[in-house]
Parts: sequence; C-alpha cells; structure tokens
Amino acid sequence: MMAMRNHSVVSEFILLGLSADPQVQALLFVLFLVIYLLTLMGNLMLLLVIRVDSRLHIPMYFFLGQLSFLDLCHSSVTVPKLLENLLSEKKTISVEGCMAQVFFVFATGGTESCLLTAMAYDRYVAISSPLLYGQVMNRQRCMGLAWASWGLAFLDGLINILVALSLDFCDAQTIHHFSCELPSLYPLSCSDVTASFITLLCSSFLHFFGNFLLIFFSYVRILSTILAINSTTGRSKAFSTCSSHVIAVCFFYGSGFLRYLMPPSGSPLEAVFSVQYSVVTPMLNPLIYSLKNREVKAGVRRMLQKCF
Repeated sequence: MMAMRNHSVVSEFILLGLSADPQVQALLFVLFLVIYLLTLMGNLMLLLVIRVDSRLHIPMYFFLGQLSFLDLCHSSVTVPKLLENLLSEKKTISVEGCMAQVFFVFATGGTESCLLTAMAYDRYVAISSPLLYGQVMNRQRCMGLAWASWGLAFLDGLINILVALSLDFCDAQTIHHFSCELPSLYPLSCSDVTASFITLLCSSFLHFFGNFLLIFFSYVRILSTILAINSTTGRSKAFSTCSSHVIAVCFFYGSGFLRYLMPPSGSPLEAVFSVQYSVVTPMLNPLIYSLKNREVKAGVRRMLQKCF
C-alpha cells in the first residue's frame, strides 16, 4: 500500500503507433484509410450478394456471411482509432476506452477462431457425406454453431477483461503499439499481472489452440476422404472448395499465434503481426473467398446485372 501511494494513478495511455515521423504518419493514414474502405466495401458487398442471391442460401455461405460481418466488426474496433491517432498530436486513449478495446479485440478475434472451426466442420460434412449434407447442416445446426461461436468468444473475452480490471497502472503510460491489447498492457502495470497472464494463457490455449486443433483434425479427415476419391476431377473440385478456407486460416492463425505467444517487448514485429490479423486479414477475406469461388463471382455478376 505504501508503494502504491508513491505513484500517481494513470487515467489515460499514450499509443505510440507505428511511427513518430509526421510524413510517414501521413502516408500510413492514407494506406490504412484505403485498406479500411476496401474492407468495408468488400465485406458489405459479400454480405449483400449472399443476402440477395437465393443460390447462395446454403450453409457454406451462411458462415461466410457471418465471417464478413465479423470482419467488419473486428477491423472497426482498432482501425478508426488508429486513423485518428495518425492525424492527432495527442495520441491518447482513456484507461476505460483501452479496456473496452481489449475486450472487443479479444471477443471478435475469438469469434473468428470459432467461425473458422465451424466452417471447417461444414467443409468436412460437405466432402465426406455429400448426400446427407443438407440434413446434417440444417438451419437449426448452422444457427446453433453461429450463436455458440459468438457466445463462447464474448464469454472468454469477458472473463479476461474482468481479471484485467484488477490491474493498477501507475507512472508508465506509453504503449508501444497502435491499439490496446493485453500483452502490451502488462509492462505498464505496477501490480501483479500473474492472474491476468495465466487467464490469457489458458484461454489462448483452450480457445484458440483448441479451435486450431479441431480445424487441423477436420482437414486430416477431409484429406483422407479426398485421397480416396478415384476421379481426378472430383479430387480437384474437393480441394478447390477448401482452398479459400485454408488460406484464411493460415492468415488468421499465423499472425495471431505469433502476436500472442511472443513475450511483450515493444518489438516492431508485434505491431506487424497485429496489423496482419486486425487490419489486413479482414480486407483479404472477401477477396480470398470471392476470387477463388465461382459461385460468389457468379452471384456478384448477377447482382450487378440487376443493378445496371
């Protein structure tokens, strides 16, 4: 208690961002503004196409629509504040605002992890049991998987943020990052971070790594099913239906694992990995799924023909 009295309690943090050079900041503002606008346009277009085209009213595109909506949410948690700070001299965020951002980054990231798992299960059923696909992946099951994805992730985020709220921040207030994430806050705390760190570690392994294992085992089963197909055309078609999802999983988990498993050090690599999964991946997902998917491309053409 005596040690705490010698410190002033911090009410806001300073986000150092990606560069202190005003010219570089101006270039980064233009770059991230373009990326954010492309993210909004790409995901909104995908949502609209899936909504209006009756041919896309099947489980695969139901989950893709959920992923597009989620990417809109995930990027909107961090990018607007990043754009504001790139133009502002006072690059601050309140402790309450920072904790809110931590919660929503964790919750939306966790939801994406669960949705990617649900999409892997969907692909497994479609390839291993095509005749029973409509029966197994009925509307009730799809809605249940979607609600479970959102619910589990937000519960996980809530548990982490409730433990993190007990942290005290004194004197040090500079975050070597462009957004608030739990690993970046630990070096600033003047109280014991053990409970929060263990909670984060356990939830990361159970939630993110657990989902990754489910995806991995789904694809082991998918691969064994595909290799058992005698037709080369059939194998090629089966591989093509999974390729977009595999690319999206690699982008999300590759950068996410590296960001949360590496120790907080203020290294530029931390910001690079965060930019990858929180800014770039939401922009790339609609491109990945539309460019490599004939049905989506056909749906876009049909929608444009109706409009023009």
